[in-house]
Amino acid sequence: MRLAISTGGGDAPGLNAVIRAAVLSAISRGWEVLGICRGYYGLLGEDEIIPLTRESVRGIAHLGGTILRTTNRGNPFEFPVQQPDGQYHLVDRSDEVLAAVRNLGIDALISIGGDGSLAIAQRFFEKGLRVVGVPKTIDNDVSGTITTFGFDTAVSTALEAIDKLHTTAESHDRVIVLEVMGRNAGFIALHSGVAGTADVILIPEIPYDLDRVCEKIMARDRMGRHFSIVVVAEGAYPRGGEESIIGASLPGQSRRVGGIAGRLAYDIEQRTGKESRSLVLGHLQRGGMPTGYDRLLAARFGGVAVEVVEQQKWGHMVALQSPHIVAIPMAEALATPRRVDPTHDIVRVARATGISFGD
Repeated sequence: MRLAISTGGGDAPGLNAVIRAAVLSAISRGWEVLGICRGYYGLLGEDEIIPLTRESVRGIAHLGGTILRTTNRGNPFEFPVQQPDGQYHLVDRSDEVLAAVRNLGIDALISIGGDGSLAIAQRFFEKGLRVVGVPKTIDNDVSGTITTFGFDTAVSTALEAIDKLHTTAESHDRVIVLEVMGRNAGFIALHSGVAGTADVILIPEIPYDLDRVCEKIMARDRMGRHFSIVVVAEGAYPRGGEESIIGASLPGQSRRVGGIAGRLAYDIEQRTGKESRSLVLGHLQRGGMPTGYDRLLAARFGGVAVEVVEQQKWGHMVALQSPHIVAIPMAEALATPRRVDPTHDIVRVARATGISFGD
């Protein structure tokens, strides 16, 4: 068996732990392993294809990022090609990928990525590629799995920021708005906000009313609590409004949401008269050493992915369905994006402890 591994989409803490576990599990079976650099770029001749050995994965489990590097512009079905006039257009280069797989004698591919990368892997499966998926996203928005690796680390990073913002906000009687990642899912904002005892949490699944947000802030002020912490997911939006888009996406990329923290802080200050500041946590949530939970989950995903290859369950994805890691069809996981359930017990507990969702 000659097995290939690729990492695509945004990076997440734990990718290297998956690679290590998958490589060592494959080698223990006597298989050869290749690493496809920068998503599918290596197979398109635009980057490297490297051998993955015991030596190349030694000591990487605790490292953030990915030794294979990654990209969120590498969809072979819609590959951006620049024209002489500087404009881009998208072309289908998927057949080139399949030809490279055949020429290299690759028997199967483990594709590690979020919903975008898994959708690409599913399309390749439908074209005959023997592929197994590993879900990866700090946003925790892939269905079929209780959680994905990288999420716990991102929440821990956001929580550390919230803890530090409490002291400076209270010292200055300020409102501080912290923007966290998540695209159209509010899991990072919800989990870090509840754990960090934020006063307001705004998520895409519960459109907010700015008046309600300000009411909460002023109610705290009347109680002698002259500061407030607002945690907002980058994809949150007001009732009857739209999400905040920052700039135009490059060809082959999904649109970029964000920038809501600054606007929200300005609006709060205008309405309440309270000094307000904003902070965008940004890519700090993606970087750094994965937590112990994420390292363990990543290692389990990598090891079981090799088992799924051995069982020839092509077109399947590994998933945590506690207490076990199982294999489910990628198409099933991609059918419905995972979102926060507004009736979930975490939301109910948050409301019961005085946290406002702006509704």
